[in-house]
Amino acid sequence: MNASAMTEAFAIEILHAAATEAAIPALAEILRDCVANGASVGFMDWNTAADYERFWRDIAAGVTSGQIILFAARNADGVVGTAQLHLIGKPNQPHRAEIAKVLVHSSARRQGIGEALMRRAEATAREKGRDLLVLDTDEHGAARRLYHRLGWTELGTIPRFALMPDGADCGSTFFYKSLR
Repeated sequence: MNASAMTEAFAIEILHAAATEAAIPALAEILRDCVANGASVGFMDWNTAADYERFWRDIAAGVTSGQIILFAARNADGVVGTAQLHLIGKPNQPHRAEIAKVLVHSSARRQGIGEALMRRAEATAREKGRDLLVLDTDEHGAARRLYHRLGWTELGTIPRFALMPDGADCGSTFFYKSLR
């Protein structure tokens, strides 16, 4: 494994370009599972496997270009979780990055994988000279508790920002964390 941080039951690794391409089927399955379980992560319950794979191919292009750092959590079953660190490339924001798509397959939840992914993303952001992170999440999702526990500051919720997979309205809650 490249760039991994081992725990007892899983490892967090950074997927570089070739590894990202190889992991697309597993990443697409994680995304499908999260949507099937009601996560508001940009997809609807009518999206197909091809839609999920297309999304990950776009992420792979961002990994190749260096704009996205992709993390994977791997256990004995394979890739079971993922998170992204989007490095902001604007000249006036070289200090900032965004965390996106922190996803854990339902079969691997409640094992600390989400927290480990977040901690690894934060550490990598520091290594890349980023000291301000932002993210948003479903206003009613369990991830809010995780972000609070990890010391993120909740800014507020924008009502009706997105839709749940079944089409219901979903507010998005925005967070930031200073790494200084």
